[in-house]
Amino acid sequence: MIAARADKLGAVFAERAPQHDLEGSFPFENFDDLKESGYLKLTVPAAFGGEEASVYEMVLAQERLARGDGSTALAVGWHIGQILQLRLSGAWPEPLFERLCRDVVAEGTVINELASEPATGSPSRGGRPETTARRVSGGWRITGRKTFSTLSPILKQFVVTAGIEHSEKVGAFLVRSGPGVKVEETWNTMGMRATGSHDVILEDVFVPDTEVIRGPDYEKPEFPVPTEGILLHIPACYMGIAYAARNFAIDFARHHQPNSLTVPIAELPNVQRQIAHIEADLLTARSYLYQTADRWDKEAENRAALKPELGLAKYVVTNAAVRIVDQAMRIVGGLSLSRKLPLERMYRDVRAGLHNPPMDDVVLTNLAKRALSEAEEKGNQEP
Repeated sequence: MIAARADKLGAVFAERAPQHDLEGSFPFENFDDLKESGYLKLTVPAAFGGEEASVYEMVLAQERLARGDGSTALAVGWHIGQILQLRLSGAWPEPLFERLCRDVVAEGTVINELASEPATGSPSRGGRPETTARRVSGGWRITGRKTFSTLSPILKQFVVTAGIEHSEKVGAFLVRSGPGVKVEETWNTMGMRATGSHDVILEDVFVPDTEVIRGPDYEKPEFPVPTEGILLHIPACYMGIAYAARNFAIDFARHHQPNSLTVPIAELPNVQRQIAHIEADLLTARSYLYQTADRWDKEAENRAALKPELGLAKYVVTNAAVRIVDQAMRIVGGLSLSRKLPLERMYRDVRAGLHNPPMDDVVLTNLAKRALSEAEEKGNQEP
């Protein structure tokens, strides 16, 4: 059901994608369809009316949705990933989380955490937000600017990270759209043009104490509940884009026959080699992605130790996806640059994966540190 629904939605979104990409416009109608189909409640707990999908099921849905439109898949991925993260971590007060989930089910509410800022760059690098939270009677006043605010055109509520005034701590607050909240349409990028990742400006926005997620008294647990598996929605999206590019190129090769040939170009040895390179990358990366998702679901007690594998899955998939789309364009040739064909959009979209977390350098550093740590531990055990 999950796969079939995503396939059906993806086919519809593929028809709309060229126009939204050209205009850089947000696909409101896609999100109406996602709401109507029940996709938005994919990871909501069953107790609150959702489908309670696993990480594997989320990856399955996201990959297939991205075959139609990468922008829509990446954007909705932050929503369903956030819900799954909250389901796993229990980070929100239960009444607040239940209210969010019931809003998702009944009204199609979407959620995202806005953490990136102009001065800090990616929050995964650990920079302190310049957005500030000031204590007032009954709550907090939030002021600042958030960048890369995916889904901003339809966010009625969202989480904001902010430095707590007169403190070194960073808090998290549930902000609702209304007075003091403004979306500035700054998103004009090479790829993923329809994610609505504009700037969100907050000017003295009030948040009541009941909607504080992490306040000044929050202490990070020594052994936090692992939730990194939710980030597999990112490589799943880029795998889907690559899969679509692969299908387009193979179909093109099977039917394209220049008048200089007596057979379609699919019969040419050099084109078959290019297809073989695509298949090698696709099968390797896709298998590792789904294997990692499956292990995350089944090895609950081992999730903390799986963090390097999760990063490796993102590294392997996104880099393979870039190569696959590049090979697809080489097969199609000069026509691949035409805006009348989807490949040039896929080429631009797939490169965005290199800039989603975790970054390649972080993944590789973590793998190296683990290998060195294991070697040191082994060395200490030897007589």
